[in-house]
Amino acid sequence: MKQRRLGKTGYQVSEIGLGCWQLGGDFGPVGDETANAILDAANAAGVNFWDTADVYGGGLSERRIGSHAKAAGVRVATKLGRSGALYPNNYSLDGVRQSLVGSATRLGVETLDLAQLHCVPPELLRDGAIFGWMDQLKAEGLVRHWGASVETIEEGLLCLEQDGCATLQIIFNLFRQDASEVLLPRAAERDVGIIVRLPLASGLLSGKFDKNTRFDVSDHRNYNRDGQAFSVGETFSGIPFERGVELVQELKGLAPESMPLSQFALRWILDHPQVSTIIAGVSKPEQLADNVAASEQRSLFPALMGQLASWYRDEVKPAIRGEV
Repeated sequence: MKQRRLGKTGYQVSEIGLGCWQLGGDFGPVGDETANAILDAANAAGVNFWDTADVYGGGLSERRIGSHAKAAGVRVATKLGRSGALYPNNYSLDGVRQSLVGSATRLGVETLDLAQLHCVPPELLRDGAIFGWMDQLKAEGLVRHWGASVETIEEGLLCLEQDGCATLQIIFNLFRQDASEVLLPRAAERDVGIIVRLPLASGLLSGKFDKNTRFDVSDHRNYNRDGQAFSVGETFSGIPFERGVELVQELKGLAPESMPLSQFALRWILDHPQVSTIIAGVSKPEQLADNVAASEQRSLFPALMGQLASWYRDEVKPAIRGEV
């Protein structure tokens, strides 16, 4: 597994990481045996960056990671700020500290490798006090580094103004390309590691869905399809599901015939050098091999990259709901 530097953390992390939202059961039920098999497969494949959050399954994802015999060198990043104790307007230094202590306890560590603000309200980012709290908690030794997971370009740029911000987690994929224009170059200037989430647009870019596909009642692709529970951009990158299926069919006509669509989508992301790692979630351990294979695929030709940018501007972006 190829590795890249995660910004000013200095961590060497696998190009393909592991998103652990699904270990909390938010993509449908996942049993303990399957969860352990996924983590075992990640270890075996050299996937050494795992991303979770305190709210995934009410802490279940963190507990499963904490009880797993992790391989040496695995970096675990968690997130805070969306629990009922803090969100939407009850943030304080003590509250943030308690949240992080809870994550550390569930993960079985004394110091968190990386703690990320979890899509907190933009007015909180504009106020800026929470950044000082994260700097203080780092000084106290509760976290080694801190970063932020954001929903919009504006929020990302606000975080990049903070010297203490080491990483930025963003939605970035063939259905959400805007970060390439300003955000990625700015992050490189600030030596901030870029963590890409939702690389397959909630699975749409796997090419395995059709308009008749149905999802489990506990799956956010069911209950948040139109933004009923949280930001619409977090599900299918904000694109209406049926339109997304149509766009995938168009994309298949642009992808090299020799490359599976999911690997094509991941390779496109990796061809942006500012990206440190992609946190791709899997519901079955065998799916990891397909993700990891994208790291070995050849880079896409510049002409194709330009064609994909034009296709996004003309066909995809008009379908996106919510702010990018």
